[in-house]
Amino acid sequence: MAILTLTTDFGVRDHFVGAIKGYILSEIEHANIVDISHNVSPFNILEASYILKNAYKTFPKGSIHIIGVDSELTPVNKHVAALIDDHYFIGADNGILSFLTSEIKPEKLVEINIHDRIASVFPVLDVFINVAAHITRGGTLDVIGKPLEQLKTLKDLEPTINHQENQITGNVIYIDNYGNVVTNIPRKLFEKHRRGRNFELWARNHRFTNIHSKYSDIINFSSDVQINKDGEKLAIFNSANLIEIAIYKSNLDTVGGASSLLGLNYRDVVTLKFT
Repeated sequence: MAILTLTTDFGVRDHFVGAIKGYILSEIEHANIVDISHNVSPFNILEASYILKNAYKTFPKGSIHIIGVDSELTPVNKHVAALIDDHYFIGADNGILSFLTSEIKPEKLVEINIHDRIASVFPVLDVFINVAAHITRGGTLDVIGKPLEQLKTLKDLEPTINHQENQITGNVIYIDNYGNVVTNIPRKLFEKHRRGRNFELWARNHRFTNIHSKYSDIINFSSDVQINKDGEKLAIFNSANLIEIAIYKSNLDTVGGASSLLGLNYRDVVTLKFT
């Protein structure tokens, strides 16, 4: 049974997601369709990259991941199909897949070239699903595309380090459902450059001197006197091993989250200073 995932910015109000699923079921017998997300912010490449990278690896090898974010074919936005980490990815070469290939080299990468056979105004439906159907029937990527040397990269995904190696500058790349703010600074980079030094993490005028492994680390459970920490700010290494700024037990419908309470928004600068 073929497993196909969908990651789009289509939302669920319009007909797009339903039409895609209908066409998949018409073209691929016994398809198992899984929604990763249809609530990516419109055309938000960084957000789509983050969501996809943290979801795809939990699926079985050989799964096919269809990406419907900024997918219109243009001279600078080619359509690609890739085999990465034994998973297939189909989407536009707009930088989304560079979050994956920064750590894993593609086993196969092609520029899709079947557009002359398909009249398309809805590429996810008309092109990407046809490519997915070809793969599920045992077809190779070479048949539907020509070899591509490399994917477009997103510089926004990469934090910078100063010449003295005592400062890492990153950005907010994602804000989750709780209002937690995810940065592009990975734990591996932090540990590589810390070298036992103290540090300060700054986001706007908010300072952190500790990065926890989980949210509840700010609670001293061994104390007889439990202090209510709800609403307190903290920094953690999240499940993606990226530095995240959060509010303990945040609720966007009541007290708010890190984004709203600390005034942190998409692409805002976050700085780590080692002393």
